[in-house]
Parts: sequence; C-alpha cells; structure tokens
Amino acid sequence: MRHTLTHTCLISALLSACVAARADGGLAALGAAQWLSDVEVTAQPDAPGNRTSASQGVITGAHIQAQALARPGDVLEQIPGMVVTQHSGDGKANQYFLRGINLDHGSDFATTVNGVPVNMPSHAHGQGYSDLNFLLPELVQRVNYSKGPYAAQQGDFSSAGSADFVYRTRLAQPLADLTVGQFGYRRALSAGSAQVGEDLHLLGAGEVLNYDGPWHVPEGLRKRNALLTLSGGSAAHGWSTSLMLYNARWSSTDQVPQRLIDAGSYQGQSFGRFDAVDPSDGASTSRNSWSGQWHDRSAQEATQLSWYAMRYDLDLYSNFTYQTASNGSGNSDQFAQRDQRTVYGAQASHDWVMDAHSARPMVNTLGLQVRQDLIRVGLYDSAKRLLTLPVRDDVVRQQQVGIYGQNDTHWLDSVRTVLGLRIDQYTAHVDSRLQAQNSGVSSSLKASPKLSLILGPWAQSEVFVNTGRGFHSNDARGTTARVDPRTAAALEPVPGLVSSRGEEVGLRTQATTHWQTALSLWRLRFDSELVYLGDSGTTEASRPSQRKGLEWSNHWSPSGSFSLDANMAWTQPRYSDADPQGQAIPNAVHKVAHLSATVRQLGPWSGSWGLRYIGPAALSPDASVLSSSTISSNLRVTRRMDDHMDVSLDVLNVANRKNNDIQYLYASQVATETAPVMDRHVHPSEPRSLRLSTRIRF
Repeated sequence: MRHTLTHTCLISALLSACVAARADGGLAALGAAQWLSDVEVTAQPDAPGNRTSASQGVITGAHIQAQALARPGDVLEQIPGMVVTQHSGDGKANQYFLRGINLDHGSDFATTVNGVPVNMPSHAHGQGYSDLNFLLPELVQRVNYSKGPYAAQQGDFSSAGSADFVYRTRLAQPLADLTVGQFGYRRALSAGSAQVGEDLHLLGAGEVLNYDGPWHVPEGLRKRNALLTLSGGSAAHGWSTSLMLYNARWSSTDQVPQRLIDAGSYQGQSFGRFDAVDPSDGASTSRNSWSGQWHDRSAQEATQLSWYAMRYDLDLYSNFTYQTASNGSGNSDQFAQRDQRTVYGAQASHDWVMDAHSARPMVNTLGLQVRQDLIRVGLYDSAKRLLTLPVRDDVVRQQQVGIYGQNDTHWLDSVRTVLGLRIDQYTAHVDSRLQAQNSGVSSSLKASPKLSLILGPWAQSEVFVNTGRGFHSNDARGTTARVDPRTAAALEPVPGLVSSRGEEVGLRTQATTHWQTALSLWRLRFDSELVYLGDSGTTEASRPSQRKGLEWSNHWSPSGSFSLDANMAWTQPRYSDADPQGQAIPNAVHKVAHLSATVRQLGPWSGSWGLRYIGPAALSPDASVLSSSTISSNLRVTRRMDDHMDVSLDVLNVANRKNNDIQYLYASQVATETAPVMDRHVHPSEPRSLRLSTRIRF
C-alpha cells in the first residue's frame, strides 16, 4: 500500500498543477442538413431524429460516474441487454453476453477506446479477445453503441454490436481519487489538464490498482495505467494525439468443478467456492499504444482521419481440466498461451451534404479502414508455469482492408433511408514453426450491404426497419491448418471471413416529457459459428445458427435530479440445422433484465442502485443441463463534503447472493479420480464487498 500511495502522490503532484479548461466538443451530427456539435447532457440524449435504429444509443460520462463498478468492463452493462462477467482473474478480458450470444472474450462485439480497437484477431486465447481492463471510466466522455450489422462503418466483430468509448481531452478540474476496500482493494487515480500553448491542451492521468480478491489463492492483481493526450483546435477543426501505457499481472482462480464444492473437501483439505484446483494459474499482460486523430467540419462537409500503433503482450497460464492426462505433460493439464504483436492501423472518412436546401437533402459518406497485425502466437503444455511441450508456435502477418460507402437521404420530412455497402479484404500469412503443413497464405473477400428505413418523427416517435449483412474474421491459423497440432489428423481449412445476416424492426418514442422508451424485434443468423479453440490449438467450424429476440428499454426522468432505467431482453438462440445432438446453443442466455435508479443531487447527497437479472441458459445442445439464474445488485452513495471533496461508498453484491459469474459443462479429472467426469464447472461471483472512495478536486 505504501508503494501504491507513493506512486500516486508523485502522479498527483504532477497533475495537480494542471488547470481546467472545458470538456472537449463531440463529433458532428447531421440535423436539418447542418453539422452541429454534440454537447454532454445528464440524461441520455435519445431525442428523435438522431438515430438510425431503435437499438442504437449513447451513454454519457455523467451516467457512468454515478454507477458502482466492480471492474472497468462493467461500463458495458449500461448498454441495454448486455451482460459482463468474469470466469478467471480480474486482469483477464471479461466474459460478454449480448443478444443470445456467448461473446466469450469479445467475438462479435467490436470495441474501440480513444480511437484504438480493443479486439484482437488471431489471439492466443480467443478470437476477438477484448481486454478492457486498461479503461479509465473517469475519463469517458460518452460511449456510442449500436447493435446488429446495420452500420457501414462497423466491420469485423460487430455482428452483435459495437461500442466506441470517447475519451475527454480536457477536464474541468484536476482530480485525485483514493479508494480502499475489502479483500485488499487499493486504487489511486490522478488526472488533470492544462493549456500549454495557444489553443493547445495537455491531459494526463495515472492509475495504480492492487487487489487480492476473496480467493483462497490471493489474486495479487497489480495494475499500472497511464494516459497522455495533447489536443488542439475545436469541435469543428481540431486534432489530438494520445499515448496510453498499461501493464498488469495476476494469479487466477479459474472455474472449479461443482462436485468438489458439493463434497466440501479435496485431498483431505476443505474445498469451497473460492478455492482453486491449480493454484499456479495466472498471467501478465501489457498494452501500449500511440494514436491520433484529425477532423475538419463545415456546414457542408466533414473529413476525419485517425491512426494508431500498438504493442501488445500476454502470457497466460490456465488449467480447466486439471489432470485428464490428455496432453502428455504428466499430472497437469495446464497450458500456456503467448501472444506478442505489433498492430498498425488507420481510417479515413469524408461526408458531404448534397441538395442541402432542396426537399430531399442527403449526406454521402466514403470511408477506408486498414489494419495490420504482426503476431508471434504460441500454445504450450505447462505445469506450474513451466513449459513442458510446444503445441503451436506461429508467426502470423494479417491484414484487413475495408472500404464503405453510405447514403443518408431525407425523402420526406418523415421518411428517411440510410443505404450502405461495405467491402472487406482479409489476407493472412502463417508461418508454422512446428508443423510446416500448417503454414500458408489465405485470403477472403466479403461484401456487406446495409439498409435502414426511418419513419417519423410523429408525436416524438420514430419507427425503424433495419437489415444488413455483417461478418467476423476467423483465426488466421485455422485458415491454413492442414493437420491437428496434437494428433496430426487431417483438418480442413476454414474461411477467413464468416457472414452474418440481421433484421430488426423497432420503435423509439419520447412517450411523455419525462419518459423515453424503445422496443426492438430482431433476428440474427450466422452461416456457421466458427471459433478458434485456443485451449486446444485447432479451429472448428460449428453449426449454422439463428437468434431472434425482443428488447425493451425505458428511461424515466421526472426531474433533473432523478432517473430510472428499466431494460429487458428476451432471446431465442437455436442452431438452425437438423442435428440429433439438439438445437440449443450452449451458454446462450435467454433472458436479461436491468433496473437502475440514479439520484444526482439531493442536497449534498447523490447515488445509484442497480439490479441485474440473468436467466438460465442451456449448457448442452440437448438442453438437458441448464445454468442457474442470477440476481445481483450494486449500490453507490456519494456525499459532497465541500466544493473540493466528495466521499463515496460502493456496496457490491448488496444482498451477498451466492451467484455464479459463469457455468460450463465438460469433463475434467482431479487427482483423486481415475477417469474424467462430466460435470458443471463454475466461477463464483464475488461476495458482498465495501469500497470507500475520496475524490479531491484542485
């Protein structure tokens, strides 16, 4: 703790000298054929005329700041219908669920932070791996989110949806946060901005976090995070460049067999929900990036350019089957996954207004996106973090190029269409250092048309009809694989890009002055659920699937100081082929509900309370085994002591319910067993915990 506070004091001393300017302007939006800059508001800005689908929206920074968050990735739970959990250590990417899809660690949900993509293609642990632990919630100005494959500017991994985290470039006041909590939770954050030249601003932030958790093997999470942003200009004509630095290390208690929890003992020792079968699991990771953006907007045109360069590393040790002796490494099924990559990318777009003063104004958009990943990725058998046998060792060079065009036309005052077309080229060069047969070059080309029809507004209401094709990329190693890396059995290469098709009908209305509601009926189909199995080193082409569902979201704000959000989602996920195994998609959640109340000012007091329900899911294709449903709630209470200091108390898992964050069904074998046993494996939610924070503004 002393080491943590020393670092924090140094950061605070540096940043406290910063003087506030103002929050930066938002992106331009088309309204009445003019480019208008956004402003941040305390209510969700879902007024009619600003959306192209009923399931699109914005989460403001003010709303995020009011919530009690156990982890940075929990911010995504503010998206109606989305669930964020964890099946391993807190330094690992979260487990995400949306629209009946077990997104695993990020597949089919595209995320960017401060202009830099988060998802990692051809990742050592899972395709589309999306680690949000470097996110600084205090710096988020807004989150623009959408669902379904309807937006031309959204490419890889966006079939279920996408989220773009927009960071601030200026702060009203420098601040320092200190948080202490149960289970060894210690966090310090300092941030501030200053004008360093004529129309030139520098923002800096630093974070240090230590956490052991309730686990009997202390998690030992040690996270260090820093951000520097230099910006100039205005919302109409400006630029910014950012340096983000992040590293973390931790030990992890992965999911454990339910049979050991039920027995209450293992190898003569007591065994409970927070114990580990293999105490040597864990990881270390780092993510460092340099990025920038430039924009120029006028009443008739808008041009945006952005770029990024990133260095990423992960060393991950996991053991989910314990001692099945299936990998030939003795008495441990632990495996190591290593990912080292350098990423370069850029995107450019140009919008221009045509016939701005006619009866049918339209906006045209052309865009280009490029990305290259230079990857060294490996899979190894290990025991107690010592490598015992290499399984895969590959050098991958992967390029993705996407071009898109879009036309947004107001045919009548109450009839508007958005027509788009996206074309993506995928190329991968794989050099397998262990199996020459698995080396090779692959490429794929995919066209994705989009169409949205917007009717209204009538009486502050709009009707949306959306359809479109999307895709996700597959792991590059699966596109060139000819033999199984363990058994040498013949394999069929899989395509680089996999199509999805989505349709949606929605209604969004400002039902009353204080109540906004949105209703969506949607369907999403995949040609096949192609997933790279990083735990075994192969890619399997799964069965075709279809999901359809209904979403209903509500925002009620009777006054400027109180709001209530109620969101519900029902989904029917099914494999769409005829297979005797069954039609249920394992781990696809059917029902999700969120209820949250926020009080912004009641004298010196403010706070929020959130309740989350996750319904059961099939754990096997025949649905013979179901996961248990969960209910959890978080509470935040804040008191403003004076103009310079706030004190907040977060209560996580208020009712101290014994929920499970994740549940799986598979075979495993522990040391006291002579053969693998099919069983439910669970990772428990953390028990009730208290965290006390102090914020000082300078």
